[in-house]
Amino acid sequence: MSIRQTIHRNLPLHIAVVAIIGALFWLSSAMIGADFARLIANVGRAGGLVSRMLSPNWDYLLAVLPALAETVQMALAGTTIGAAMALPVSFLATKTITGNHGVTIVVRSLLNLIRTIPEVLAAALLVALVGIGAFTGMLAIVVFTFGFISKLFYESIESIDEGTLEAMAAVGATRAQVAVHAVIPSLLPNIVSYTLYVLEINVRSSIVLGMVGAGGVGVPLQSAMALARYDRVVVIVLAVFVVVLIIDALSAWARRRLL
Repeated sequence: MSIRQTIHRNLPLHIAVVAIIGALFWLSSAMIGADFARLIANVGRAGGLVSRMLSPNWDYLLAVLPALAETVQMALAGTTIGAAMALPVSFLATKTITGNHGVTIVVRSLLNLIRTIPEVLAAALLVALVGIGAFTGMLAIVVFTFGFISKLFYESIESIDEGTLEAMAAVGATRAQVAVHAVIPSLLPNIVSYTLYVLEINVRSSIVLGMVGAGGVGVPLQSAMALARYDRVVVIVLAVFVVVLIIDALSAWARRRLL
């Protein structure tokens, strides 16, 4: 069958899919009260905003560096603690290690519950409990990292060849020994890669956390936006962008060394 015949045969299906997507878009827009006419009418205002952002106030960089360092410290500490907590729990979330389907269901259900809590909501609740500051932001990052990276870890455990695990068990190795001597060495590249990936996410998300009182670079960012100082906003955004690039480069380097 030629390409033209294939396209002609599938054309009604393609048209139906496009029509369904279009209908869903229109229905969703109507339900949320989307005003595209207003959006188009205000496009011209974006020019002034962009022009102010194209003139960064580089003198402000020195003033924002302490807050940027605090953001990185929050993300590093929160990611490290969250990943360290997630690793042993991820073993309990897979039947391959526990051999108990009931335990696996309970642990996964708890992890799913933790993942449903938005990071900003966790930060707001912790601000009410602990107070404002970087420590609160770090705790919110721990909660997010624990819930998110646990899923990545236990899915990686389940992808390991069970033949190796069964061979160790056959010679008398306990489940703990199998986990330490077979699973963790096999997972090490994924552990490092996933942890650095989540660290990158946490550096970005810590900006929003700071805007609800959880410390970091989000505090000066909120102040700059409130004062319409977009020349400062762009400096903060670019500084965070550079940090994310550095983390991405470190992640690529670590993967090359471990794989």
